[in-house]
Amino acid sequence: ASGRKRVRQDVKLNAANTSLRSKYRTAVKNVEKAVLAGDKTKATELFAKAQSIVDTVADKGIFHKNKAARDKSRLSAKVKALALAPAAAA
Repeated sequence: ASGRKRVRQDVKLNAANTSLRSKYRTAVKNVEKAVLAGDKTKATELFAKAQSIVDTVADKGIFHKNKAARDKSRLSAKVKALALAPAAAA
């Protein structure tokens, strides 16, 4: 009986994890798109939302906390580089 219960639970947990993993990837992708488009305000706004999602996914153990930290760091660097780019060119 407990084996069957675990199978039922795994289906629900897998669906939840898949959903969060998808949100995570979408959030990161959206920030990268905004950076490539050169849209500072949108990139900054999306980065703030992405940070929250990345932290949530790390807290739930879907991705390792170090992977989450690394991804946040890389996104942050891209957003900061975008903010500084016009100042350097001028």
